[in-house]
Amino acid sequence: MDMTEHGSMDLNREDVPAPSDRPKELPAIRPLISGEQGRRKRTGKDKFARHEVNSKDGKDGRKAEKQTEVERADKPYSQDEDANEQEAKQEMKQEKKQEKKQEKKQEAKSEEERLGQSGDVAAKDRADGFAQKSEARQASKQEEEGYANGRERAQTEQSDDRKSAKAERQAADQKEAEEIPADMDEWLDKIKRKLGLESSFDVQVREMTFGARRTGLLFLSSFAKDTALTEILKRLSYLSPESVNQDALESFFSYYMPTIQIRKSESFTEMVNDVLMGNAAFYVNGEPRALLLDAKQYPGRQPEQPELEKVVRGSKDGFTEAILTNVGLIRRRLRDPRLRFEITKVGERTQTDVAIVYIDDIADTKLVEAVRDKIKAVKIDGIPLADKQLEEVTVKTGWNPFPLVRYSERPDVVASHLLEGSVTVLVDTSPSVMMLPTTYFDLIQHAEENRQSPFIGTYLRWIRFFGLLASMFLMPLWYMYAESPELRPQWLWFLGADKIGDLPLVVQFLLVEIGVDLMRLAAVHTPTPLVTAMSLVSAILIGDIAVKTGLFINEVILYMAVAAIGTFATPSYELGLANRVVRLVLLVAVFLFQLPGFVAGAALMLIGLVMIRSYNTPYMWPFIPFNGPAMLNVLLRRPLPKSRMRPSIYRAKQSDKQPV
Repeated sequence: MDMTEHGSMDLNREDVPAPSDRPKELPAIRPLISGEQGRRKRTGKDKFARHEVNSKDGKDGRKAEKQTEVERADKPYSQDEDANEQEAKQEMKQEKKQEKKQEKKQEAKSEEERLGQSGDVAAKDRADGFAQKSEARQASKQEEEGYANGRERAQTEQSDDRKSAKAERQAADQKEAEEIPADMDEWLDKIKRKLGLESSFDVQVREMTFGARRTGLLFLSSFAKDTALTEILKRLSYLSPESVNQDALESFFSYYMPTIQIRKSESFTEMVNDVLMGNAAFYVNGEPRALLLDAKQYPGRQPEQPELEKVVRGSKDGFTEAILTNVGLIRRRLRDPRLRFEITKVGERTQTDVAIVYIDDIADTKLVEAVRDKIKAVKIDGIPLADKQLEEVTVKTGWNPFPLVRYSERPDVVASHLLEGSVTVLVDTSPSVMMLPTTYFDLIQHAEENRQSPFIGTYLRWIRFFGLLASMFLMPLWYMYAESPELRPQWLWFLGADKIGDLPLVVQFLLVEIGVDLMRLAAVHTPTPLVTAMSLVSAILIGDIAVKTGLFINEVILYMAVAAIGTFATPSYELGLANRVVRLVLLVAVFLFQLPGFVAGAALMLIGLVMIRSYNTPYMWPFIPFNGPAMLNVLLRRPLPKSRMRPSIYRAKQSDKQPV
């Protein structure tokens, strides 16, 4: 049996047997042509082509018979053939769709290529134009930036040149100002400009010729020690020209100046500052240097007992306004070679001498450095009020009413604190000395306690504690019990008032407070012979008349007097004023809120005191933070052999005061 190219039988051949003679097993031929191959090779297109050829041969009758026979013979597998044809049609449709899609894509691609080729020129032209414009803008921008940078560099260079020229001029002016002229006439002209020669009557220059050399002696008549300068000039008047060699200043310095303190200086500013301190400057014509002589004498008073720190027994000398005198008073009590006095100046105009005093092998190095750095960091015109202004710019108390520095005018008290490890600060023109750091309990101690026996000293200390507490809490407590009798304990039955008076109690207390402060101010500004008379008039006449007229009651006057006495018994004057403010605040708190106001006010005061620090030292030490041995020393005046250790708050290098 022959098969066509597409795998189907050729029914037009003559040797093909008739349908009736076809074997019964004809359907068994189907496995020779698998369904998959038939679907792949025998497509509908081939069948249509075959039928088209048969029609061209013109054998319509035979073809129809044979076709009928074939259809009759193929009946057993006609359903599979139809399914294959349907699948072939679907595949053909999908192939056509894909071909159409590919053709459309190809056409679109070719169109895009055509359009791209035709539009590349325009796009390229546009791109080239944009690039040229961008390059032009970039070039213009770079040109502008270059011009701006060049102008900025030029301005910077000009500014630098001006600054350098200004700095050079300033350096030259400063150098010229610092240098001492070698010509005496120029020296005198410079003194006229800088120091006010011939303008200030106390600026004097004594011109004389010694050993054929023209000389000048510059001094202030208000500070000059006449006897010393006269003796120097008398000694120099015996010189002959042969006595002075070429280096005249060195000859005067080495051989002919009969003075103890003398030094050479090449700085005009240093010479002027020394003259303003009271020294004298000796100038020799032709020499760009001068000799500075210590021949000053400050106006001042002699040491006497301080008014605020009087003692029954003990030394009666106190500090004065001269810093050299105060240094001598301390040196007299501490003959220790490790005692240090570091001198510095504070104030651009006042040039006030400030001395930092400490014992080198006892005082904490960090504490000394902290005090030194804070003093040197002060930038101010001057401190004419001396130690108080220095305290404000170094300790910076702000609006805190409590003092963070303890003042003393007694050399023995200062010497005792230095031995404990404290650092003290002396300021020229002030009789008070600052002691750092300071705690609250340092401010309530007095030298009189250590001048008595330990038992009596402890008794006096407790009396002072009672006065301190009374000055703050007595009046607010009495007022609270008078306004709220139900709060009063049974054993305080005597507190209260039988009658109130014409004015409310709180107004009476406030008026009495103001009256006491007025009396204190009046006592300060009243001449000493009249102070006693003024006190009698104020206390007896005004107080008695106020009670009799009904404006005040006796209890208000009584408790105010006790509180005032407690304030005056406080050793530190600054702490007494702060306690008075606390008393007023508690009084107003009780008036507004009764018992809660008193408790809240006292608690806030304690919290505020605990938060205060003096040179990184807790203000309420040794109470908070608590230190048992130190607190015992506060409560008791212990015998000296029992007090062996220095207070730990000072962080002293040697904690034992009595090493074995």
